[in-house]
Amino acid sequence: MMHFGHANSLRQAKLMGDYLVVGVHTDEEIRKHKGPPVMTQEERYKMVRACKWVDEVVEGAPYVTTLETLDEHKCDFCVHGDDITTTADGTDTYEIVKKAGRYRECKRTQGVSTTDLVGRMLLLSRPQHNLSHEAVVSKEVAELSKGPCAVSPWTGVSQFLPTTQRILQFSEGREPKPGDRIVYMPGSFDLFHVGHVDALRVAKEAGDFLIVGIWPDAVRTALRHARC
Repeated sequence: MMHFGHANSLRQAKLMGDYLVVGVHTDEEIRKHKGPPVMTQEERYKMVRACKWVDEVVEGAPYVTTLETLDEHKCDFCVHGDDITTTADGTDTYEIVKKAGRYRECKRTQGVSTTDLVGRMLLLSRPQHNLSHEAVVSKEVAELSKGPCAVSPWTGVSQFLPTTQRILQFSEGREPKPGDRIVYMPGSFDLFHVGHVDALRVAKEAGDFLIVGIWPDAVRTALRHARC
């Protein structure tokens, strides 16, 4: 499941060089080493290709990155987040390139992960799903703060600081030109997926400059309840 933590890692990786090649594993490889994927490999290929920092996608990339893989695609080094990734038998998947000095690390975006997102979806499937997003979060925070194993409820929140400079990096970074046909597309874009990518592509093709409006959580929740 591709999320904004992946996008932030790709942004950091692109800043380390001039051309970014991204290897995407097959469903079979992921099942073998991590468990069943949420998105199919075809969906993940499409999602990664849609990322503005990606220059090339390698489909069916091996789970363990080797020097042969880097050389085949003319890559100087490999980049991954600072979280540890291992194979099914516990081997560091980047051990080979690390020993060869062809490995770089980027900062993982704290507070967001595929596991976290799946957990949020399971949370919304409980009987309390009719509660507002804020009420659900408040209930979970209260539960986390009780008992001998209580932990701070805030240690897992995202540390992705949306500064003006960073927002510009994620946007196109240009203004519409005189005479441009400007298209506006609003939505929640909750749990961003390939359907969103396809819709945005169609919207962009309808004009010269695309502006995307994102509804706040309160609006999204109100609209969901209005349909119930």
